[in-house]
Amino acid sequence: MTTTTPPATQTYHVFIRATPQQVWDAITTPTLSAGYLFGALVETTGEVGTPFRYHSPDRCALWGDETVLDADAPHRLVVTYRALYNPDLANEPPSRVTWQITSDENHVSLLTVVHDHLDNSPDTAARVANTGWMRVLSGFKTLLETGTPLSVG
Repeated sequence: MTTTTPPATQTYHVFIRATPQQVWDAITTPTLSAGYLFGALVETTGEVGTPFRYHSPDRCALWGDETVLDADAPHRLVVTYRALYNPDLANEPPSRVTWQITSDENHVSLLTVVHDHLDNSPDTAARVANTGWMRVLSGFKTLLETGTPLSVG
């Protein structure tokens, strides 16, 4: 049996029929994040040095307590990442997620997500490498283009 170690830097691209501002709002607004991020409610101002938190749908648990490292709304957001919702993943060092948003004249945005600094976080790397980020980004695109979450429940 051969096992492949997930890369320490993972890059994902998706084209979305939305403006950069709509994409930014979906990343930073709790009512939108819940529709693609497994019910997680994002709390942030999106300003450098401020918190970027993920709350459980009932707000009883903190699923992520991150920091905004860099921001240029509505084009770039960089945050730390540590999955507090899973004890094994929560014990690993933080990694980093960069959301890069570019658009064309037809109001189609290219969202590039780079999840890096995963060298010392092998369980997190494996979790997001499989269908983790692809599920999130597919839900993100579906929500922005149709107004309906990819899945309910």
